[in-house]
Amino acid sequence: MDSISAVAASIRSARKNAGLTQEDLANLAETSERTIRAIETGTGNPSLRAVVAAANVLGLRLTVAE
Repeated sequence: MDSISAVAASIRSARKNAGLTQEDLANLAETSERTIRAIETGTGNPSLRAVVAAANVLGLRLTVAE
């Protein structure tokens, strides 16, 4: 699984476990539902800021490794 797919799956799973809809997460992360959909499917080109905001709302931590 590549890193984009892993991030997408983690965010989708955490959102569902939290009982949130994509719309709920979008509102909490101050982004659009369309952006959340793109993040969760690993498609489109969501900004890093949007991905980090969604992860932060869900209590996830993104790390960068070499």
